[in-house]
Amino acid sequence: MKRFLRRRSGEGVSVRRQFGAYALASLVPVLLLGTVLQILLYRQSNAQGLADGRAQAAVFARASLEPQLRGVDLRSGLSRSERAALNHSTQLSLGDGDLIRLRVRDLDGRVVFASDGSSTGPDEDALEAAQGRTITKRTRLEGDNEQHGTLGPRVVEVYQPLTAARGGQRIGVLEVSLPYAPIAARIAHDQRVVAVAIGGLALLLWLVLLGVSASATRRLRSYARLNAFLAGHDTLTGLANRTAFTRQAAKSTGTATQEFPTAIALLDLDRFQAVNDALGHRVGDEMLLIIADRLREHLHDGDAVVARLGGDEFGIVLPQVHGPGEVVEVLSGVRAILAAPLQIDGVPLAVEASIGFALAPDDGCDVDTLMRRADVAMYAAKRQHLAVVHYRSDHDQHDPKALSLAAELGTAIAEEQLVLHYQPKTDVASGRVTSLEALVRWQHPVHGLLHPDTFIPAAEQTELIDDLTLWVLRTAICALPTLDPSGTVSVGANVSARCLTRPAFASDVLAIVTETGVDPARVMLEITETALMADPLRAAHTLVRLHETGVGISIDDFGAGQTSLGYLATLPISELKIDKAFVLAMLTDERNAAIVRSVIDLGHSLGLHVTAEGVETEEILLRLRAFGCDTAQGYLFSRPISPQDVPACIALLDVQSQLASP
Repeated sequence: MKRFLRRRSGEGVSVRRQFGAYALASLVPVLLLGTVLQILLYRQSNAQGLADGRAQAAVFARASLEPQLRGVDLRSGLSRSERAALNHSTQLSLGDGDLIRLRVRDLDGRVVFASDGSSTGPDEDALEAAQGRTITKRTRLEGDNEQHGTLGPRVVEVYQPLTAARGGQRIGVLEVSLPYAPIAARIAHDQRVVAVAIGGLALLLWLVLLGVSASATRRLRSYARLNAFLAGHDTLTGLANRTAFTRQAAKSTGTATQEFPTAIALLDLDRFQAVNDALGHRVGDEMLLIIADRLREHLHDGDAVVARLGGDEFGIVLPQVHGPGEVVEVLSGVRAILAAPLQIDGVPLAVEASIGFALAPDDGCDVDTLMRRADVAMYAAKRQHLAVVHYRSDHDQHDPKALSLAAELGTAIAEEQLVLHYQPKTDVASGRVTSLEALVRWQHPVHGLLHPDTFIPAAEQTELIDDLTLWVLRTAICALPTLDPSGTVSVGANVSARCLTRPAFASDVLAIVTETGVDPARVMLEITETALMADPLRAAHTLVRLHETGVGISIDDFGAGQTSLGYLATLPISELKIDKAFVLAMLTDERNAAIVRSVIDLGHSLGLHVTAEGVETEEILLRLRAFGCDTAQGYLFSRPISPQDVPACIALLDVQSQLASP
């Protein structure tokens, strides 16, 4: 599969450009993060410096200044001893570089002492400190007496309330200017350290994000390529899937002409399910891989498209062919290639395939129609055991109208749109009516009266056939006393294979018989050979249970199916009905006459009642009488009639039989 996932160089360049753009874009938030952290660090360091200045001023005031004062309001001025003490303490602090300037103010904000001899009037900070609040700020040291306006170095200026050493009352304000340079140096140092750390971490974070993004991008691109591949290819074989096949088929059929048509072919393996059942799905998958390789190798030239559509079904598009003859030749070659011997796990396997195809534009122009018709042709190839079949309209046994009618059938049953007609069966010897076959009709509100062959085949593919069959049985059995008050005539109804294999079917039939109070011997279930052989074990179980209660079992259309005579002898069957195709042809074809006679003899030898269908002439009736047939059914006696006409028909046939008897 890797060969389908190669990276194109143009895509690589585009991806690298996109990745570079992403790398630059991802660097921006990392740089912003570093900048924000630096700003926060600066603010925090500055605040810490101011706090340190405030603490230093408080310590100086408490330890060095307040004990040297008399503890009286400084508005009265300083004594000579106080001023000398202040000069001494200040000179020591100035000499150590801890202070740049010191002023002592009274509670009115006037300077009563200044280390540099400066003098200034009251200011707001001093007055606020006089109220007991410590003021700390970063500023520039002003010139002496504020006369020159020259700005000095940056300082931390603190206004600290002074209190008496004893009593604790406020006596003045201490104004100190502390050097800001050490704080700035510490801030700069911390910022450099943090900048290096943050830069390293940011770079590391960016590299990690870049690596994660690069890895995720590679995986996503890999997933994208894989998903793009899987969107158009079968995961097992690597062939195109149904979506890609449909797209390519539409492209090819769009350019098809009468001179150079396009063939849409469907190939289905014969007995592939048996391989899965016998050897397991792993072997089945290996077989599909080998077949895919053979198809790919055989059809690699030209514009042919090969796809696995699902299961063991493959599709082939052959564009620009020279007609159906060339298509048959190519597809026959495909079938021959597939039939070459193969071994899996030492087990030799034979591959056979049925292929059907349709041509555009002759058989249709849109892909859906062509694929459906190719599918119809493929199943015709299976039924007829042919290799390759070109679609013909007579192959198509599926009617969209019938599917629509099947969808409406549930409503028809509920709204009583269905009706039963009855066709009598007469005794060949006496001519008297012995039984009635119930035949369903649909009085459709739009299409009028519909015969069963227009809706029953589609209904048999759904669960509605169960409801329909039970409705027919219930309606026919309930009507029996009205149809034949004498109580001598029985009624029969057809049963599908789906019903016969349903576990609850026998119970449902017996419940109807019990509810109506009709003698079970007057009820006959007619079953085709095909239905009987669909699931012989379940069918036998159902038939035995019904037979034990007295319900009759008839094999309808006998001779047209493939019933095993040995199996037939073991079933509780009451009647054989000879298929009308043999009966209608027995006057003109002695082989058919021999078949009819053989079936009659076979039925009698097994103790069964034998009925002939399709009796339309007196000559056929006489021949059947000579063969010893028991009963006959056909247009000679009556077509299917409505329930209202049944009593009169029975009476008429009985009168005719009396008149005909010697």
